[in-house]
Amino acid sequence: MKEILTIEKLVESTKQFCDEERRISFHELIGIDNGKTIGTFVEHRLQNYLAERYEVPIGNSASGIDLPSNDINTDIKVTSAKQPQSSSPFTNARQKIFGLGYNLLVLVYEKIDSQSNCYLNYLNCTFIDSSRTADFTTTKRLMEMLNDDANKDDIVGYLIDKNIPGDEITLNQLAEEIFAQGVVQGYLTISNALQWRLQYNRAISLDNSIQGVVNYDISK
Repeated sequence: MKEILTIEKLVESTKQFCDEERRISFHELIGIDNGKTIGTFVEHRLQNYLAERYEVPIGNSASGIDLPSNDINTDIKVTSAKQPQSSSPFTNARQKIFGLGYNLLVLVYEKIDSQSNCYLNYLNCTFIDSSRTADFTTTKRLMEMLNDDANKDDIVGYLIDKNIPGDEITLNQLAEEIFAQGVVQGYLTISNALQWRLQYNRAISLDNSIQGVVNYDISK
């Protein structure tokens, strides 16, 4: 009987996966530069790697999350070291302030091609708890404003100034929620678009200095 996957085992197994996979030549990826194609390829391999070793539900396009069980609730993001970023479905504006609602497991690679071989050299593996998946600058400023005794109008004005998606009713509801539950510092850079655009450089560079963000440098 397989073990039940836990967050700790997920992070450790992903580190092992990266170490093993970097030694394999993937001939099917020679000459392919499409980041989405490479990302999907790696995500499926990691899902299979985990499913062979653990009892773990695997997500599909309908669920939107690669590892959707309540205790794991993690989406896998595979991104090139040239620009560590990816897209994420937009659900609502509060995700930028209170987080995406799920954990992220970010794998950063460099692709090494020759005429006969293709290696994916993994440089970083970072697990970001859902509580840390909000936008860094937005949460930092909102925390400062709360500490400075800002009122509701101040908060709404800031949200409008930063083009947080939503009409007046939505932004007022967000301001009320900010006062009611406070804000936790996030460590993603989230750009407004039809989909959220997530950038990971800040989270990758934390070097285990922040609770909720686990960093592995696997480049050595």
